Amino acid sequence: MSESALPPQLQEQLARLQQLQQTLQVVVAQRQQLELEMNETERAAGELEKQSDNSVIYKSVGSLLIKAERTGLLTELKERKELLSTRIAVLSKQEERTREKLKELQQRIQERLKTPSAAQ
Repeated sequence: MSESALPPQLQEQLARLQQLQQTLQVVVAQRQQLELEMNETERAAGELEKQSDNSVIYKSVGSLLIKAERTGLLTELKERKELLSTRIAVLSKQEERTREKLKELQQRIQERLKTPSAAQ
């Protein structure tokens, strides 16, 4: 059965399926990127915690390195971790909902394809 022979409603569902698959890919990529950033932030915080309060520490700001206080940087990193954690949780929920919608839509499309009389 060619795509042009499919009923318009089924063609719409297939287009929606492709759109959901693309959305899922974007959400997964964003979540993975944030998880990498979270790991980097955790490593930086871990290294910073090993340093003494009077250690000389520099913070990267654009293309500059600026001297900074250890406690202030630790606070910034902890806040960054909280923000990343929240964003990861939101994206994970969005990913889960998108996967569920995809599964439901795939089932509906398969059912319509199995019963040609219902598809017409």
